[in-house]
This record gives sequence, structure tokens and C-alpha cells, in this order.
Amino acid sequence: MHRRTFLTSLAGLVVAGPSAAQMKHDIGGMGGHGNPNIPMAGTNPILPEGQPLKALPRLSNLSAVPGVFKAELAAEPGFVRFAEGLDTPVLLYNGTNPVIEAREGDKVEISFKNRIPGEPTTIHWHGMPVPADQDGNPNDPVASGSERLYAFDLPQGSAASYWFHPHPHGLTAEQVYRGLAGIFIVKPKDDPIPPEYGDTILMLTDLRIGADGMMPESTMPDLMNGRVGDHVLVNGQKNPAMPIALGEKRRLRLYNATNARFLRLTFDNASMTIVGTDGGLIEAPVAVNELLLTPAERVEVIVSFDKPGAARLTTLDYERGWMGPDKPNEAGMILLTANVSEEAVAATLPLPAKLRSIEPLGNPVVTRRFVLTESMGGMDHGSMSMQGMDHSSMSMSSESMEMKFLINGASFDMNRIDEVSKVGQVELWDVVNAADMDHPFHVHGTQFQIVEYEKDGKITTPSYRAWKDTVNIVAGETVRILLRQDLPGPRMYHCHILEHEQLGMMGTIDVQT
Repeated sequence: MHRRTFLTSLAGLVVAGPSAAQMKHDIGGMGGHGNPNIPMAGTNPILPEGQPLKALPRLSNLSAVPGVFKAELAAEPGFVRFAEGLDTPVLLYNGTNPVIEAREGDKVEISFKNRIPGEPTTIHWHGMPVPADQDGNPNDPVASGSERLYAFDLPQGSAASYWFHPHPHGLTAEQVYRGLAGIFIVKPKDDPIPPEYGDTILMLTDLRIGADGMMPESTMPDLMNGRVGDHVLVNGQKNPAMPIALGEKRRLRLYNATNARFLRLTFDNASMTIVGTDGGLIEAPVAVNELLLTPAERVEVIVSFDKPGAARLTTLDYERGWMGPDKPNEAGMILLTANVSEEAVAATLPLPAKLRSIEPLGNPVVTRRFVLTESMGGMDHGSMSMQGMDHSSMSMSSESMEMKFLINGASFDMNRIDEVSKVGQVELWDVVNAADMDHPFHVHGTQFQIVEYEKDGKITTPSYRAWKDTVNIVAGETVRILLRQDLPGPRMYHCHILEHEQLGMMGTIDVQT
């Protein structure tokens, strides 16, 4: 993919993590549940398509005090019927994937209960400027059967499309692919986007279920590349339908809540304009034909439906690097169909030419370098592409393969501080991908600005300034970012392919006053 096509994606096991045996488990003893009398195509259940798009449910505010959002949230086992006659065991928040909506300046209090049998969990408020002891880091678990209060303020300027998910040590990948994810929207006091555009959430997840309705255990290719499902879902549905009037403009918030899927997206028969990224609105609208949304990234787009008929949100091929067999075919998936009527809508207000101002962070006082590498059983990153390997050649145990995903040559250690910083200090981070596959890089506790990309001696710069908390780093590429942490405490930085994070590609920076 050419970097300008869309601005660079918006703007061993025993050493590096748990063994494969530890990664295979049934939630709440639900293994074996299933119904053999289900409609199937080959060995895979058929998921219905074309049903009306469902809005994700909103979490009710239990507070009567203005400026306070208070709610109760529980992580718990449940069942979802993805295919007719088949109930799949999952993990959910309050039985669903809820949406929290608050405003800049609000105080937030979330009373959380962990009802997952036998497993700790946390809530990580992804991208949000919350105190370190409220961030749901892996060193702050909530034990099974326990509860805790997450409390934080939403500062002015924090309006954006955030999300939340678990982050327990050694269990993040499984808990997310089994369903634990939610949306957190912070609204501004004054929104420049015309209200008649609406505000539609599209949470993109992927799913792999077998003929018995169970989610199969992760395979060795899953651990190497990150788990990629057989179906991409929008708000839990496969290719749902959305009625649209001719000439209508819709504000869509897209969330990549998958473990590891790279989504190169286009909207046929409609036009897209970027208005926001991870950390909120950009300075001015940018028209695009396609965009790359990597794991954990978000984007806000205005879609103009100016032609009658079906307008489809579809995937294009993207080569992100793949090790071993079972490489998925990423092209040609239809994620959402907008059925545009012949009847035209009344003229709507145009997008403003200016959405907000984003001040540059300024000159850094510290430069840091983070090198991402991967190895397996003594093989360095240069010998790991393994496209020709088959399943039989990969049947060795995880212990003998000793797969590692590393930052600066080290695997994550929860008891180690890797870097020390200061509150309010502007820093330049050089993040170098010396591996054979793309790695989306996420920093907790703050948003950053991308300075430039360098690959093969060529330097490119973003064509607009944006706030980001996750950036894709192509194999062989260096991405330079400016950031500042405004709150003290330990913060994580890691690859957001969750299996890679879990297998060592994570570190801790201690932000001191």
C-alpha cells in the first residue's frame, strides 16, 4: 500500500509469555456446549447477513448530579447467537458491548465487578487521559469475584472516540477475542459537525467459531501473527444493512476492536471524508478513497451518499507480513451495506472548513529509541517469514519453539521499569520496526503527534496534524512521534496485536513528578 493512499494508517512463548497450554482454556466451564443441528457451509456455521444495523446499547447514567457520570459494569460469561440455532459462549460487559457517553469536564465513576470464573481482569480505558492507578494496567488486576471503583475526570480538550477492554497479564488476548470490549465517547461542549449527520458507532470485531458453536483454541499461526477470525462483524452482525436517503451525509465512528486484523477499507458508491482519529477531531476535513485501520485504531468519517443503490463498506487486500500457514484472504469482504433510496433528502449543512486547532507539542527535551524485533527458537527476524511452512512442520511444542516478540531486545517483565520520564516533559520517540511484519504501537495514558516516517532512507511526513494513541509501523520502518505524559505513574507501551503484547512486546515507562 502506498503511504499516500491514506496517510500511513491514519495520520519464545516460555520466555515472552504464557505457554500454549496456558492460552487454551474454557471460560466458566462452558466447553462442549453446542448444537450439532445447525446450518453449515462445509464445517463453518452460516452467519445471517443483511439484517438491520443494530445500535450498541448505552450504559445508563445512575447519577442525578450534573457533570457526573456514574454506572455499574460487570465482566461476565454469556452466550450470543451468531448463527441460527447455535449459542456461542462469550465474555461480555453487562451482557453486551456497551457504549459510555460523557462530556468534557465530567467526573466518571464506574463500579466494576469481575464475574469471570477463575480469571483476573481489568478495564483499560484505551487512549483516555486517566490516572495511572485507574488505567487498568496488568499490574493492577481485579480478582475473580472481586470489584473495584474506577474514577477519573475528563479534562477539557479530551473529546474523542475511545474504547475500553481488559488488560490482565497473560489473558488479554483471550478475553478480548471472546468478546470483552466497549465504546467510550467523550463529547465536546461545542461540536462543529452538523447534528443532522447523526453519530453512528461501527465497532469492528472478528469471529471464529466451529461447527459446534465454540470458539476454537488459538493455533500456532494465531500466536505468531495474532488471532484473525473467519468473519468480520459490525456491532456484532455480519454485513448489516442501513437505510439511507439520497444525498444524506452520515458521521460514522469506526473502531478496530479486533485482536490482530488489519482493515484496509473503502466505501463503494459513496465518498469518505476523514474528520477525526484516535484523539478526536483533526484540524480540517480530508477527503480519501480508502483508509487503513489497524488493531485498536479509530477514525471518524463523514460519508456522503450521493448515488442511489447499494453503497458497501468493503475490504481491500493489505500485505502486513504473515508467518506460516493459514494466511487470511483480506480482500472483498463486505462489512456494511447502505441501501440508498431514490428519494433525496433535504439539503444539509456542509462540513465546516475548520474543525479545531491542534497546537504542536514543541521541541523535545529527551529522545528515546524503541526497536521491535521477533525471534523463534534461535531464528532471528530475518529467517521468520516461513511462508512455505505447513502445519506438520509447526507442530512442535511452544516450549521448544521459544517464540519471542521483543522491545529493545527484552521481553515484558511486569516487575521491571524499562524507562523513566517526567510529567510534562516533551519527548521524541523513534520506534523502529526491525521485524518482518507490521506492528501497531500503542502508548498508554496520552495521545501523541506523528512527526515522520522513514523507510529505506526515504522520509515522509503526515499531511495533517492529528492526535493518536496507536500508530502502525510497517516492517523495516521507523516512525517518530512526539508525546508528553501529564499524569504520573507507570504506563505501558506495546504492540496492539494482542498475542504479540502477551508474548513479550510490551514495556513500562515510569512517569515521575
